Order: sequence, then structure tokens, then C-alpha cells
Amino acid sequence: MKRPLSTKIKLTLWFTGFMSLLAAVCLGLILLISSRVIQSQAFNILSLSVRSNIPKISSTDGNLSLAADFSFYSNDVYMLIYNKDGALLSGQAPPSFPISTALENGVSRFVPGGEDGFYVLDFWIPSGWDNGFWLRGVLRSPDGSQTVDQIFLIFSIILPFFILTAAVGGYFIVKKALSPISYITDTAGSISEGRDLTQRIRLPGGSDLEMKRLADAFNHMFERLEQAFEAEKQFTSDASHELRTPTSVILAQCSYLKKHGADPEEYREAIDVIDRQAQKMSLLTQRLLDMTRLDLGTRQLAKEDLDLSAMLRVICEEQDTGIRQISLDASIEEGIHIEADPFQISRVIANLLENARKYGRENGYIRVRLFRKNSQAVLEVEDNGIGIPPEHLDKIWQRFYQVNPSRQSGGGLGLGLSMVRQIVLLHGGTIKAESHPEEGSCFIVSFPLLNTRIK
Repeated sequence: MKRPLSTKIKLTLWFTGFMSLLAAVCLGLILLISSRVIQSQAFNILSLSVRSNIPKISSTDGNLSLAADFSFYSNDVYMLIYNKDGALLSGQAPPSFPISTALENGVSRFVPGGEDGFYVLDFWIPSGWDNGFWLRGVLRSPDGSQTVDQIFLIFSIILPFFILTAAVGGYFIVKKALSPISYITDTAGSISEGRDLTQRIRLPGGSDLEMKRLADAFNHMFERLEQAFEAEKQFTSDASHELRTPTSVILAQCSYLKKHGADPEEYREAIDVIDRQAQKMSLLTQRLLDMTRLDLGTRQLAKEDLDLSAMLRVICEEQDTGIRQISLDASIEEGIHIEADPFQISRVIANLLENARKYGRENGYIRVRLFRKNSQAVLEVEDNGIGIPPEHLDKIWQRFYQVNPSRQSGGGLGLGLSMVRQIVLLHGGTIKAESHPEEGSCFIVSFPLLNTRIK
């Protein structure tokens, strides 16, 4: 199969062909202009020669009288004198000139004849009321072949050098312009072979803006691929780690039933254990998928004008169940609006309240506050529970991290706060925790206020 030409060769050939065509057009224009210049010079010579002889013609008693310095041939111009009837009185026409050419006063024109033709200019010189003479100047059309030959000679010397210079220069210009693409291709191939998505394309200095944009696009693609692979690795690692325990429990219960499944009570207890572990696995898998989709951006936020005050009030009423005799007090400023996904924000609020109740002190309290501060909507969820030791405070946002799961029965999956933080950040907000062991914790969330609602 015929090997296709490279882009550099194609562009060089196109550039060279274009320059050759441009040179040919320039040659044609030069020839056209030179012929026009020659013609213009010929008419000027003809006009000057004829006009200079007009004062030298006079009439004495109706007879033609010429001055002594009258010249019948000057500057290659032939002078002919006719009477008013067009009969030749004096002068000799150049060979091959058509004598029958009509007389036209003051009009310079070309008359075909001979090999090259003639330029003719006539003037009527009156003598009395009804008499006079015609003065005609005839100039043989200049032979432009010599000029054309000289032009072609010059072009035959200069044009090859010009085209060769254009081809070589064009090749190096194209090579330099496309060198960043080769660099990008080699770097991308190196990244692909080495399977190292942390590498990035860094163009050498002086690269064009378009090439930098192309490199940035590749780098953004590699960044997204790196995020996707990292999310996949994280999901695989998290799932394999966290599903191991419930899977082991289910397998152990199944093995036990095979050996001791005759007792209905033991059978029901085993089924309950399997059901709880299966529910935990299902919830864990769903949470992991949700977090992975948020990481990759495949789950888009359905943002809208959200009345955070109204939503918080409804959720607080639903969550004020009195479990463990924990009271819930809410101080909510009215009319606070943010641009947010209602479903995701409700998950944030519900998770913080659930966390406060789970780790709160029995017969204690949960205090919820929502207020404006500068251009932010600030949500605080405070409890007087077991608190968080200072050395653990920065780690609570990590996946599956639990300060001390044994301190509270029915501990969660360790994904709640990690997902809360992720959702808050996706909404352009911030979240932090303040806590003292055995005194309680306070989670503070800030969201940008919706501009149209700021008061």
C-alpha cells in the first residue's frame, strides 16, 4: 500500500506550489505592466514629436510653407502632411503603413499593419476660413520582444532560487510549527506505555498559543483519566475492605445453618443476621457508588433556588423523635436562600442530625442554628455528646474512619461525614468541626447566599 505523505511534506508542497503560482502571476503582471508602459511611452513620444512640428507649418497664398527646422523624421516618428481633401502633400510613410487610414483630429490610436502595427496621431492646422493642412505622425509600434526576453531571463535566474528558498523556508517553518505536536504525541505515548497518569505534557518555551491549548486539553484529559482510575481503585479497595466482614458473617451463618439448622429458633436468628449484613452490604454499595459518581462528576447536581430555612425546619420536625430522650432545639432565620440541589442538601442536614443523635449524650440536646453572616448562609449543628479527641478531628472526613465504633452500638458505615463534606464542597461551601471530648461537638457548614436573596 502506498505510504501517505506526512503533514509536513503536504504543507511544504502546498506552500511551494502557492509561491510558484504567485511568482507566475507576478510575472504575468510585470509583462502586462511593461507592455502598458511601452505603449504609454510610445504615445508620449508621438505626441511630443507631432506637437513640436505644428508651429513650423504655415501657408503663404494658400501654399504650404515649412520652417527650415521642420523634420520629417524625428525620434522614429514619420511626419506626413495632407491637404484638406486628404491628399498627401509631403513626407513619406513608413513601409507597410496603410496609406488609406482615415484622418482623425487629435486622436492617438493604434493602426494595424506590417508585423507590429503603428501608432498614429493627426492634427488639423487651419489656414483661413476654409483651407488648411493635416499633420500626421506615424510611429512604428515598438518591438517589446527584447524587453520580454530580458524579463524572462531575469525570472529564469531568480525564480528557481526564489521557489527553492520558499520550499526550504516553508519546510522549516512547518517543522517548527508542528514540532510541539510531535512532542505531545511522544509524551502521550510515553504516558500510555508507562501507565503513569500523573505525568503531564509541558511544552518547551516559545510554543504557540494554539499548541498550549492543545497541551492543556490533553493534560485535562489525563487528569480526568487519573481521577477515574483513582476513583475505581478507591471503590475497589473500599468495597473489598468493607464487604469482607459482612460477607464473612453471612458465610459463617450459612455454614452454621448447614450443620445446626434443625432448630427453628437458631434458624430465625441466623436469617436475621444474614438479613442485617445483606442490608448493610446494600447500603454500603449504594453509598460507595454515590461517592464515586460525585467524585467523577457523572452525577450532576440539579441546582435550583432553594429555601434553606423552610427545608431545615421540615427536616428538624421530622428528626425530633425524642429517641434517647435527646431534645432538638432549632433557631432558624427566615428567608435564607441558596442555589443548591435540594436532595443532596437534605442528605447533608439529615446526616449531621443523625450523627448528633447517634453520638449525643442521653437526655442531652441537639441545637440547630441557621443565620446569615456576610454573604454566607451558616448552619450549625451542636450536641453535648461524647465529643471527638483533637488528634482525630482532622481524620473524621476520611472514608470509613470512625473515632471509636465500639463506643456506640449500631455504628454507621463511616461514610456519612465524608459524603457530607463532598456534597458541601460541590456546592462551593465549607464545613468544619469543633469538638471537646466529653463536652460535645459542633459542625459548622457555610454556603454562598443566592445573590438575589441577599438582604
